[in-house]
Amino acid sequence: MENKSSLELKVMSDFKVVQRALLSVTDKSGLVEFAKALSGFGVELVSTGGTAKALRDAGLVVKDISELTGFPEMLDGRVKTLHPVVHGGILHRREDATHVAAVKAHGIGPIDMVVVNLYAFEKTAAKPGVAFEEIVENIDIGGPSMLRSAAKNFEDVAVVSGVDEYGPVMEEMAANGGKLGYETRWRLAKKAFAVTAAYDAGIASTLEGLKKPDVAEMPEALRVIAPQKATLRYGENPHQKAALYTDGSGLGIANAEQLQGKELSYNNLVDLDACWALVSEFDATAVAIIKHTNPCGVGMGATVAEAYKRALAGDPVSAFGGVIGVNRTVDGEAATEIAKLFVEAVVAPEFTAEALAALAGKKNLRVLRLKPAKVERVVKQISGGFLVQDEDHGVVDATTLRVVSARKPTAEEDEAMLFAWKVCKHVKSNAIVYARLDAGFGQTVGVGAGQMSRVDAAKFGAVKAALPLAGTVAASDAFFPFPDGLEAIAEAGATAVIQPGGSMRDAEVVAAADRLGMAMVMTGVRHFRHG
Repeated sequence: MENKSSLELKVMSDFKVVQRALLSVTDKSGLVEFAKALSGFGVELVSTGGTAKALRDAGLVVKDISELTGFPEMLDGRVKTLHPVVHGGILHRREDATHVAAVKAHGIGPIDMVVVNLYAFEKTAAKPGVAFEEIVENIDIGGPSMLRSAAKNFEDVAVVSGVDEYGPVMEEMAANGGKLGYETRWRLAKKAFAVTAAYDAGIASTLEGLKKPDVAEMPEALRVIAPQKATLRYGENPHQKAALYTDGSGLGIANAEQLQGKELSYNNLVDLDACWALVSEFDATAVAIIKHTNPCGVGMGATVAEAYKRALAGDPVSAFGGVIGVNRTVDGEAATEIAKLFVEAVVAPEFTAEALAALAGKKNLRVLRLKPAKVERVVKQISGGFLVQDEDHGVVDATTLRVVSARKPTAEEDEAMLFAWKVCKHVKSNAIVYARLDAGFGQTVGVGAGQMSRVDAAKFGAVKAALPLAGTVAASDAFFPFPDGLEAIAEAGATAVIQPGGSMRDAEVVAAADRLGMAMVMTGVRHFRHG
């Protein structure tokens, strides 16, 4: 017989019966079905507040927590499970005679399973205009305490901290006469500790961010704990492992609902995030097509279909195999147009039934519906540590532009430059964006991205143009160090330029603009995007 360690033997043999379960959940998805299964195994159900009501309404027999403790729930529910009868029932070790004698002396019965999911703190904190009092009131105290108690005593107690565990737990109990094994209890305990760690980190980060608007401090400690949502097939390349983690807010790309299509890849998610960030810049209807995090086409329009056609026309070759972001509901007309092109994914806040029907024929196309999230901080890992910065929320408008050329831009050039400026912010540096107004709506014409010199970015953007460059405007994410970049833009056919300014040779660049008959405005704001 093969020799086995005592731990291996314990894992193989140590199944514990569940006789009493305490249930207190915020997310009641699947609760009734799970509780019915527990009841079917002969498990006594103890519960609190709304959870108890939901179970009773489903016809289940439930003991109130106050009946167990002999003490009423109080302080608007703030105090209900913080009681020795609860934590003594969870924490006492069943194989320790002194523990068993102590709980018996005080009339404390065992609690063999704790089923808890926590107040939706981060969802509450993310609500627009949420009051500080509501944020504080959604800090769960009893829930994390019970999870930690149960996880600490995992040798005797099973802790179920997520709805996704209901199915596996029911299956194992059904296969083992209402018992759960050591290995499962250990796995559930580790998950519970991860849940409470992420929860506390979310609270700390949120409260630290609730400072006066004029206080621009970085956090004293960087907290990046987040539960894993999914493992991905691979990372940027097939030899790299990857996974997706979520902040639990239910917002943004990481929490988007996939309505159809293949499994999302690492690169899909990166591109979708870049795509959504770009279209979110615009108040009016806008569509962006992204390839390898850079926009190859951006368009605006009276309808989504119109905006999409303008975005596609800017670079139809690069658009093949890209991802699309839309800042409006995608309707049937727009979806029909999108379905004509091979794209990896589409993200929007909503899709009509007609749109989903039109896209359904593209079985592999990933379709995502999301709730917007405002990014406040950007975190980047470097060897040995992390870099943290505020998200680039720098905005300019017509009132803040400074005309530095002899010729003032026309109203149409002003509008086109502001459109190009918003797009340029989302192009990898060095970046030059050519754009125009088409029937009064913004449209990219050429994008020069990620070049080592600004003059190369100007030339590359012109080479990429699929539409006429004559009469376009250009946006530069940073200043022109020499006039040669501006000269390349003029040679391409642009008539006006928007740029931050701030070069030692600004005077030479402005003189070149005057010599070329171009209009030039400066923003005083730079938009480097290094990656």
